[in-house]
Amino acid sequence: MKPNVGDSAPDFKANVIGGEYTEEASVGLSDFAGERVVLVFYPKDNTPGCTTQGCAMRDDWGKLKGLARVFGVSIDSIKSHQKFIDKQGLPYALLSDESKEIVEAYGVWVEKQMYGRKYMGTERSTFVIGGDGKIEAILEKVKPAKHLDQLLEVLEA
Repeated sequence: MKPNVGDSAPDFKANVIGGEYTEEASVGLSDFAGERVVLVFYPKDNTPGCTTQGCAMRDDWGKLKGLARVFGVSIDSIKSHQKFIDKQGLPYALLSDESKEIVEAYGVWVEKQMYGRKYMGTERSTFVIGGDGKIEAILEKVKPAKHLDQLLEVLEA
């Protein structure tokens, strides 16, 4: 079940790579108490929509980085994340949720449908978490090309 705005954000521990993490490390939401955190859930590294979304964040990183700690989150491996970071020049960190604990805790592991085929996958959603650990905003089913503008609108409000 997806948490709501005003709820305490589910804590997690996950492997991370990229941004200030030059080699694989592990972080948890509680490591950033007192800081605003953005979790950008996306379906898969190096796919067209995720590349559009990731590169828009890269291109406006100067605006984003001072507003919050930003993490991309997918169920891809650290190895896959590193290839995505290297290929696209992404300046921010990516969390690996291979166990699906984070996507399930945030309610974004959902049934999807493409070409009549049903399957489980990550819903493209972004959670803005305040320094108090409460969810400030949720951007659901965002379009990759519009995501950055919506996120900046929330963060700059």
